Amino acid sequence: MRHRLLAGLGLALACAHPAPADATSRFVQDPYPSTYRPLPAAPVLISHATVLDGTGRRLDDADVLLADGRVVAVGNALQAPADAVRVDGRGKWVTPGIIDVHSHLGVYPSPGVQAHGDGNEMTAPVTANVWAEHSVWPQDPGFAAALAGGVTAMQVLPGSANLVGGRGVTLKNLPATTYQAMKFPDAPWGLKMACGENPKRVYGGKGTAPATRMGNVAGYRAAFIDASEYIAKNSAAPVKRKRRFGGGDNGDSSGDSGGKRDLKLDTLAGAIQGDIRVHIHCYRADEMATMLDLAKEFGFKVAAFHHGVEAYKLADRLAAEGVCGALWADWWGFKMEAFDGIQENIALVDRPANSCAIVHSDSPEGIQRLNQEAAKVIASARRAGMGEIAPEHAIRWLTANAARALGIEQRTGTLEPGKMADVVVWNGNPFSSYALAEKVYVDGFQAYDRGNRAQQPLSDFMLGQEVQP
Repeated sequence: MRHRLLAGLGLALACAHPAPADATSRFVQDPYPSTYRPLPAAPVLISHATVLDGTGRRLDDADVLLADGRVVAVGNALQAPADAVRVDGRGKWVTPGIIDVHSHLGVYPSPGVQAHGDGNEMTAPVTANVWAEHSVWPQDPGFAAALAGGVTAMQVLPGSANLVGGRGVTLKNLPATTYQAMKFPDAPWGLKMACGENPKRVYGGKGTAPATRMGNVAGYRAAFIDASEYIAKNSAAPVKRKRRFGGGDNGDSSGDSGGKRDLKLDTLAGAIQGDIRVHIHCYRADEMATMLDLAKEFGFKVAAFHHGVEAYKLADRLAAEGVCGALWADWWGFKMEAFDGIQENIALVDRPANSCAIVHSDSPEGIQRLNQEAAKVIASARRAGMGEIAPEHAIRWLTANAARALGIEQRTGTLEPGKMADVVVWNGNPFSSYALAEKVYVDGFQAYDRGNRAQQPLSDFMLGQEVQP
């Protein structure tokens, strides 16, 4: 993918990026490391704006200073270097860049044709061996459309046909020729799992297991039993949990956990050891509770339940166990397990202490207006008599909480000094129906300018095609 803004810069985006220094086992060594590098940019001073910093604060008539790809300061009457680009923020609102924790951009790209359907490896119920990053097509025009909606990072996941669909990847939303040049440096992988109707429909329809919800759970357990045995046989580190299943030291429920290296079991072992974050597509409250019990049985941690239209029914347990709810504002009723959804779901999940409510898309259209999806939640809570949710709180559903679910909260998601300068300048309150992202910065580089067509990315796929102004 070419970015018209980069013409003539001759930037080498393919510099090798070392594997994380804190990787704790060979199960998460990365043979395809990130080559992403921030693009050079002058310092930027955005002045006299309304700032929602993502920590719960709102600052009026405030300034934001960016330099060397980082947030330098947020406050009043900030001093900037002489070479700083100055942006008049009067009447504007400034927020951290939006992070979508559930996207299929690149693996189900536009145009949506069969040749582009690379998100579901529907050849076995457990395909933990596949990595979504190896299906990502960087030329997907959806990346640019998401950038225009203020999205600066996203997790791209496999689909939900399988019990275990494979690894997801977190990307920085800057155009590139390879996925590795978009790959968020050192971000943990996510493991996509799915419960409920999808896997039992896909495989039951083929006359194979699983065909029922009890078959789903049996399939998860068999996979994690194999992974636990694999850890014991292939790692110097002790297994974190006592083995409570049968089979003895030589037990192997599917005959593939010992001897040679196994890509499927590498991923499952990484999840058990806490190096890969588990994200579960799950709608019903009872199934979420079962999955939390499964996590306890095998010693892994659920980072987030995705979609979760009944998450409101166990909001207190999610908060107590530190599990995020990555949810839609108002999708419901399109299949039986989605029947009991309510529009107040996110607001209710958000209420307990230590809660982690997130607005996600799961849609190439929805990712373009996540701010408006969050605005729906504010309106639904108001109509239900739950009080007014302040913008400085609601922005966390799109930024800080999303970063927390992905394990990148120490580097992005808030406008705090030292963090990545992923920033959006809006034409007004981002939770207005009329809100538009005017300028979007990724690591301090202005990646999008609504007022300047020359500063709007265009993928190779779109070159030569008519684009409306």
